[in-house]
Amino acid sequence: MRSIIVPAILFAASALAVAQAPGPPAAAIPAAPTVGFRADFLAQLDDVSKKILDLAEAVPADKYSWKPAKGVRSVSEIYMHIVVANSFLPSFMGVQPLTGIDRSTETGVTDKAKVVAMLRQSFDHVRSVVLKTPDADLDKKVKVFGGREMSERALIMTMGNHMHEHLGQSIAYARMNGVAPPWSEAAQPPTPPKK
Repeated sequence: MRSIIVPAILFAASALAVAQAPGPPAAAIPAAPTVGFRADFLAQLDDVSKKILDLAEAVPADKYSWKPAKGVRSVSEIYMHIVVANSFLPSFMGVQPLTGIDRSTETGVTDKAKVVAMLRQSFDHVRSVVLKTPDADLDKKVKVFGGREMSERALIMTMGNHMHEHLGQSIAYARMNGVAPPWSEAAQPPTPPKK
């Protein structure tokens, strides 16, 4: 019995030591800038990502497959389209896309909890890209779709514009399903009681 218990205890102790050992240091993310283009973009990103996430949470799960007409994106497909773009667009700047996300993800992920989690991950990805892009690189030219050139600043602006475009689309979809954007509900003054 002792020949079984002692090795088991030693194995468990060594496994615990390995689990508690510090891993390699994570790539340091620079502090957020307080002025300049990147600071302005990050403030916009905070706003648009919060609105998209709040709306994605407010829309009932059974409405994620809803679409206003045949041949257009559903609710979940709009959100996953944002995820795919947030993952893919920074690759023009040499940034590795998020693991496990490709064009098929747009139609392949429909579960509300997964969609919301992947939205969060994609916004964190964009935030990290912008934080790690030095101001000195913002004028650097990158080739995008079809070899067209634009600055890294313009590409970052394109990412923001894309998120805002699909926020507007998702607001329209939500309202068509009787869901008001949570931030607009909070801004409404209370209705006085009728006499």
